[in-house]
Amino acid sequence: MADCPARILATPAADALIARLTDQHGPLMFHQSGGCCDGSAPMCFPRGEFRVGPQDVLLGHVAGDVPVWIGAAQFEYWRHTQVTIDVVPGRGAGMSLESPEGQRFIVRSRVFTDAEADLLEAAGEPARGG
Repeated sequence: MADCPARILATPAADALIARLTDQHGPLMFHQSGGCCDGSAPMCFPRGEFRVGPQDVLLGHVAGDVPVWIGAAQFEYWRHTQVTIDVVPGRGAGMSLESPEGQRFIVRSRVFTDAEADLLEAAGEPARGG
């Protein structure tokens, strides 16, 4: 069976900012909650500062070992897409670590192909928190 596509990716620019933030703050994590305003941006925290529970789905890891979680309700909307964390100029979300860096994390996405969706379905549901 072919390898499953990653549910989460990061651009080289995002990887570079993640590395800089890791040097400053130690191990990191992301959470994507959905919603409006700051809730629509991926939030970067020191690992363990944001508590994940059974309502959170692990999309995977970026920049080596940085876990990316998403709220289960938002995952249901996005389960058919591959999500990529990127950065753009601007002020980050209020609680997200990149806020003072002059850049902010954003997500970009693309719809999985039918073949990719079949592979993901065959692999089963992603892990949940808690």
